[in-house]
Amino acid sequence: MIITDSLIDYISDLSRLELEEQEKESAKKDLTDILNYMDKLNEIDTKGISEMSQPFDNQNCFREDEVTNSDKREEVLQNAPDSKGDYFRVHKTVE
Repeated sequence: MIITDSLIDYISDLSRLELEEQEKESAKKDLTDILNYMDKLNEIDTKGISEMSQPFDNQNCFREDEVTNSDKREEVLQNAPDSKGDYFRVHKTVE
């Protein structure tokens, strides 16, 4: 694919960018380099290589969820600077 001035204008219009001539030339060069690199990657033989989402073999290295149904309300309220009953007391924010 050849990157033309009209394509750069079209992309800049879509992205709502106002590019100077120097910026347009730079964008044209950058997009051409990107497409050339993609063409180079497409030449690589990937037959027999399985698809992957990450390069490592790690699978879900997370801890197991443990459900605990305990009421630690009193412990939590001890850390509060001020409380009223079973709730945190905060400064009034709305008049």
